[in-house]
Amino acid sequence: MTNRSDYTLFSGGLRGAEAEFGRCAEKWGINEVNFSFKGHKLDRVKDVRVLSEEELKQGDISMEIVSKRMGRTYAEADKIRKVIQSIFHMVNNGYQVFAIGWIRPDDTVKGGTGWAVELAKLFNRPVSVFDQEKNKWYTWKEGKWVEDVPKIEHKTFAGTGTRYLTEEGKKAIEELFERSFGPAEA
Repeated sequence: MTNRSDYTLFSGGLRGAEAEFGRCAEKWGINEVNFSFKGHKLDRVKDVRVLSEEELKQGDISMEIVSKRMGRTYAEADKIRKVIQSIFHMVNNGYQVFAIGWIRPDDTVKGGTGWAVELAKLFNRPVSVFDQEKNKWYTWKEGKWVEDVPKIEHKTFAGTGTRYLTEEGKKAIEELFERSFGPAEA
């Protein structure tokens, strides 16, 4: 039997997918850490770890590199920098990565969620995305997205995604926890 208290979700606590990952972690008795920074407004304030300026700098990367990797530019680079830095901590701490969003034709994922996915690819971590347009899970294998039905298989995992969570996306997160850990705690 899986000891759920041995597992930890690393997330960001923002509205939408991250808040839903947190609610599911709590419902299933999984530990939870939400990374944030000063001035960042979270939807889920359970187990928040506010990163210091020094800790944020550990996840610093050139916005030029981010733009090139993501295939887009960021108009408000200073505003998004801290978000990018905090995403680094989620992926660096959570070995397996799960994201909810939209896979783009260039194999990146839309929005800030895409940076978590790109970091997982760079770090050679298992990464799965629930595409809310296709309503299916995909896992990155051998340089391409492959349809999958993933499970949480590592004791540390990151859960991130869009603020615009659909009912299908919410259901996908719940089913991921159910597949991985069995029924929720009473």
